[in-house]
Amino acid sequence: MLSLERAMTSTNPLLSGIRILDLTRLLPGPFCTLYLAQMGADVIKVEEPQGGDYARSLAPELFALVNRGKKSVALDLRRPEAVAIFKKMAEGADVVIESFRPGVMDRLGCGYAELSAVNPRLVYAALTGYGQTGPYKDRAGHDMNYCGYAGVLDQTGVSGGAPALSNVQMADLAGGALTCALGILAAVIGAKASGTGTLVDVSMLDGTLALQVMALATVRTLGHTQARGNDMLTGALPNYSVYACADGKNVAMAALEPKFFLEFCRVVNRPDLARMPLAPGEGGAALRAELSAIFMTKSRDEWESMLGDEDCCVSAIYTPEEALGNAQVRARGMVETSAGKPALGMPIHFSCASVTGGESPALGADTRAVLRAAGVSEAEFAALSAARAI
Repeated sequence: MLSLERAMTSTNPLLSGIRILDLTRLLPGPFCTLYLAQMGADVIKVEEPQGGDYARSLAPELFALVNRGKKSVALDLRRPEAVAIFKKMAEGADVVIESFRPGVMDRLGCGYAELSAVNPRLVYAALTGYGQTGPYKDRAGHDMNYCGYAGVLDQTGVSGGAPALSNVQMADLAGGALTCALGILAAVIGAKASGTGTLVDVSMLDGTLALQVMALATVRTLGHTQARGNDMLTGALPNYSVYACADGKNVAMAALEPKFFLEFCRVVNRPDLARMPLAPGEGGAALRAELSAIFMTKSRDEWESMLGDEDCCVSAIYTPEEALGNAQVRARGMVETSAGKPALGMPIHFSCASVTGGESPALGADTRAVLRAAGVSEAEFAALSAARAI
């Protein structure tokens, strides 16, 4: 594993000097700002003094993973004196990101209009389930709800089976967090050039629907989607499918282009398979049966040893634990050690900079230092503490 000391060695971090005030909780928002922190941004989590981010108690290890390299300030924005301090902090910030339902920050007195008045170059990102507009904007939701509305769940799973839930939260992480990070970076670049910030409105439903390019291509081609498990890349093709092995484990065959399938036929010494149709449905049933029988003759690892380095796009299907030990993953420095446990590194490599690691902060660990930098005097700090606003 890549040591934490090496991970924290940063040369010219790309977002050095960018300060982000992060009011988000749980998974999507913190995952978004994790990427920005890893690229060198100064990310300050603003948390309620009593308990902080809910993930601290609900899922401590998840909290530790997605809040590495950040600072924590305890500030109760339900108190007007705390709002005044937050506005001071916003004066020197480049970005504010929040994930409350629409209107909550306005009611607290620190919404986009209020904050942009004290800092016109501020980028204000609002990451929500359904966005700041539309009939669903005030609804509660989680990843499964957004995936359901976006049509992702309908297309996920085996033919004839129920929709399958993935342990990778597509709406939270890809549709939400990474989409929001992209929007923030674009807005920061724009603000640096123009001197004027903007509101970045990201809906996890919108972001997830935007990922539906394959299903939409099918709609454009056929006029409708295919049933679950029956599209080109969801199980219809025998040469793009999952096969069980002799040890009960599985391999993924993704020999989509004929050249890859022909190479597979050569390596397993079955040239006759190349004459069978690479067709969906019943047309490819005979080939699927042959492939099922072939893969059952060896264990998963035997197939990986035999086919992994061949140009036929057949690979082992690993457990997450096995993935952490994968030679390619380790060679790319993707696995770090944090508090003696595995953590994931930055999946983007830059030729001009190293990226940061770090640990997750204790609740309020940086309150005094950050508030002092924002111009809060010791007397003001004592008054805030006495009022339980920090």
